[in-house]
Amino acid sequence: MRRRQFIVLFAAAVAWRPFIALAQTSTKRPLIAVLIGASQATSQRFLSGLPHGLQELGYVEGRDYEIEYRYAEGDLTRLPALVDELIQRKPSVIVVGNTPAAVAAKRATASIPIIAATTGGPVSAGLAASEARPQGNVTGIISGLGSLVGKQLELGFELIPGAKRAGVLVNAGNVAGIVFRQGAEAAAQAMAANLISVEARTPADIDSAFQTLARERVNIVIVVPDPMFANERRRIAERAIATRLLVVYPFREHVEDGGLLSYGIDLRENFRRAAAYVDKILKGAKPADLPIEQPTKFELVINLKAAKAIGLTIPEAFLVRADEVIE
Repeated sequence: MRRRQFIVLFAAAVAWRPFIALAQTSTKRPLIAVLIGASQATSQRFLSGLPHGLQELGYVEGRDYEIEYRYAEGDLTRLPALVDELIQRKPSVIVVGNTPAAVAAKRATASIPIIAATTGGPVSAGLAASEARPQGNVTGIISGLGSLVGKQLELGFELIPGAKRAGVLVNAGNVAGIVFRQGAEAAAQAMAANLISVEARTPADIDSAFQTLARERVNIVIVVPDPMFANERRRIAERAIATRLLVVYPFREHVEDGGLLSYGIDLRENFRRAAAYVDKILKGAKPADLPIEQPTKFELVINLKAAKAIGLTIPEAFLVRADEVIE
């Protein structure tokens, strides 16, 4: 009798083993990998938009998903190695913060879905066949700053009536910088303004870049979006004040750290919207079928302390148009 009971119990255990394995597999939480070009400290505010967006969709970290971050600390050459680290963790989806990170991720994998919370020129960068139908493993949201640079120039010239000389600060090591510089050149030509492009590939180049801009007697400077510039935003703000240059930035974070004026997308809102892409991917959607979207929220932020430091008086009519004025 005992031998018969043993055989029955053993057979039952063998029969249930596949179901036990299936149950263990089904409870495994998907991993969301996040690759950022800047540092954790400089990215903290806008990165919070991603978990906030997931929470709005009903997801709870630790219960419904796990998340891992990697930061390039402003050094774009680190992106390929960081992507490899994340891929070894077998993520369900990779969320990236900019075009260089998206390019590095796409080169590393053709199978894992990639969502770019901000990307400039995804088609020209080889990330997608078209914005309507990406046809690959990359989708996301366009930064919009390639076309917004015209508005940035317009705002800067409005504060210095009669000015016609502008400078643009670009990191030539960033593929997206080419798109933004081309946008700046086209906008300047339409305004019959002279545009001088100055490059800074490393933090050490920033001081000499501003010396060049001051020597060229530009009236305003446009800083293009770049992880290294984000990391060095306080240094850039200090050099702008030291050279008494009116500088227009792409994101509010620059102004919060001492910059004069920003006009562009709300990065936090873009990362919040990226959560909707993550939700669709985890539910079985393919990036190839998810159109790349346009940004929906733009903001103008002004720092009055920075204005005073360069001797600039901002008219009240200009201030009332701002989304936020930092005293």
